[in-house]
Amino acid sequence: MDMEIDFKNYQLSHELRGHEDDVRGICVCGNAGIATSSRDKTVRYWVPDPTDKRKYESSKILLGHSSFVGPLAWIPPNPDFVEGAIVSGGMDTMVFVWNLSNGEKVLSLKGHHLQVTGLVLDDEDIVSCSVDCTLRRWRKGQLVENWEAHKSAIQAIIKLTSGELVTGSTDTTLKLWKGRTCLHTFAGHSDTVRGLAEMHGLGILSASHDGSIRLWSLTGEVLMEMVGHASIVYSVDSHVSGLIVSGSEDCSAKIWKDGACVQSIEHPGCVWDVKFLENGDIVTACSDGALSRKRVGGLKLEDLPGLEALQIPGTTDGQTKVIREGDNGVAYAWDLREQKWDKIGEVVDGPEDGMKLPVLDGFEYDYVFDVDIGDGEPIRKLPYNRSDNPYDTADKWLLKENLPLTYRQQIVEFILQNSGQGGVALDSSFRDPYTGANAYIPGGSSSMSVVSAKPTFKHIPKKGMLVFDVAQFDGILKKITEFHNSLLSDPVKKDLSLSELEISRLGAVIKILKDTSHYHTSRFADADIALLLKLLKSWPLAMIFPVIDILRMLVLHPDGATVLLKHVEDENDILMEMIKRNSLYHTWLQKHQSEILDAFSSCYSSPNKNLQLSYATMILNYAVLLIEKKDLQGQSQVLTAALEIAEGENIEVDSKFRALVAVGSLMLDAASKTEVNVGLCGGKNQKLQAHERDQRLGN
Repeated sequence: MDMEIDFKNYQLSHELRGHEDDVRGICVCGNAGIATSSRDKTVRYWVPDPTDKRKYESSKILLGHSSFVGPLAWIPPNPDFVEGAIVSGGMDTMVFVWNLSNGEKVLSLKGHHLQVTGLVLDDEDIVSCSVDCTLRRWRKGQLVENWEAHKSAIQAIIKLTSGELVTGSTDTTLKLWKGRTCLHTFAGHSDTVRGLAEMHGLGILSASHDGSIRLWSLTGEVLMEMVGHASIVYSVDSHVSGLIVSGSEDCSAKIWKDGACVQSIEHPGCVWDVKFLENGDIVTACSDGALSRKRVGGLKLEDLPGLEALQIPGTTDGQTKVIREGDNGVAYAWDLREQKWDKIGEVVDGPEDGMKLPVLDGFEYDYVFDVDIGDGEPIRKLPYNRSDNPYDTADKWLLKENLPLTYRQQIVEFILQNSGQGGVALDSSFRDPYTGANAYIPGGSSSMSVVSAKPTFKHIPKKGMLVFDVAQFDGILKKITEFHNSLLSDPVKKDLSLSELEISRLGAVIKILKDTSHYHTSRFADADIALLLKLLKSWPLAMIFPVIDILRMLVLHPDGATVLLKHVEDENDILMEMIKRNSLYHTWLQKHQSEILDAFSSCYSSPNKNLQLSYATMILNYAVLLIEKKDLQGQSQVLTAALEIAEGENIEVDSKFRALVAVGSLMLDAASKTEVNVGLCGGKNQKLQAHERDQRLGN
């Protein structure tokens, strides 16, 4: 018997354009308007167009967050807020209250230690949840109570009409709260619970990373499960008519009735949030971007790299790169034979700028995907061209981002799904470097022909160095302040503490490093570098790691690297504890290679996984550098160090992999592949043995 559904398809009626990055959150403010939050660090308030009530126009832009903004809540008009107010939470750990009468920030609620992920109003209180696993209750601007509600990050919170609160967490559960008492824990999802909504008269809706939406009774029984999305479901909402809407990483919003999907609305990007209006219309928040600031040829001028990007060699003949020069964008092409960038000319605006390809680090790609790798972690950019092998792209990206290679298949499937190649098989000449087999492609044929082809090596020789280019700057500054206070309270070490001016200067340095979009124009003073080196020399060894963190990010900044180099030339012994990547330091790194490798030689056997990975990355980067410099004696020492890692016990697989890439790169190098004979021996630890390397490489 066919089920008849009285339903009319939704159609796009209006676009709200103004945000300059992903729109992350939506708050329906009764019939007065709509508030939206974005990765562009703003909240925007939209009101109905007086000439056409079906459309909305921008009314206010609320500026104050220092990182992307997520959850929102609406305070209806009252004696304190005549036109109502908006509550916002962000990656910066802050909760702000904004007066809609004038757009001013009236309250700053500071207390969470990590990203704020949810907000609700509970009578006159504001309740916030966070990746720090806590719920915090705020009353008239003051924290009145807080408690650990889950053992893992809390991702969502709602208030039921009956008064209880419901939370969803990375621990895969929902919890029902009466005050601070947990009345019930709902278990059933197999991954993070990301979104929540109340289904009036029935129960609670949950959206999960496992790709499903569930309807729960208040007693914990699963009343309905809706499956249809091809990826993470970020948000869900319901309407009094019985309709349900969900938003997903698969770039769609789906409409559900009686458990069946009755419409799928495709979007140009990830759908972060969905909300019903009272009249049944739907508002969606998307990652397709919005209006940009100044553009050249359809590219954001502020996102283009400066001239320092031309110091990085191209990889293929004719490869193009767009560089910012003043207020213009200039295109360059790589001349493979001459090994230099040739200037093509200035990029100008044209009538089809909207069709321009996305740009990352000055290069154009068919796609630049946003990848959310973890709760509270920064969003990573994944570039991809349709002509590329997605397995190659995944491997290179995982190495660059210092992520486990176990994510490989997941990344490949993500690329294929989001580039419209879900049913496309790769060229059969692709051979896995470990098994020699063709690649498995989801949706592809299960039969694979055996191709007799000359073996190719995916990972070797390694070109270009790996960097650790992510830092939790707020945590770094907090740790330095903590150490400063500790020194200040110690009568013996009080003289090592910082002055107010020095604390302010460190804050300014971190502010510059956080603002990556202005790396081409921002500058550091000599006094900034002198202060960091002073701390490196004078502070106790156990306290210098946040200073080293600042310095490792500083060398990735064009001006920071230049200014630091002047100090390195005079005081290079200070920096012997750090690994540097910028090409300005290559000569210095080669000169001090033996000292650096000896200083860190014990790191590979450390039980600290991060230390193991850092050491293995340094060895791999040294292999790349010394191959480029044709330094055979240096290659010998690096080869020995790489083999020690490969042979070591209790070494993480990612660290061993990088060591093996270093060994393979050294073997394939024209200057060393005829000199080194490395045998791969089977056995419990799959050990590598190097034959005659000491005699042949002069060690």
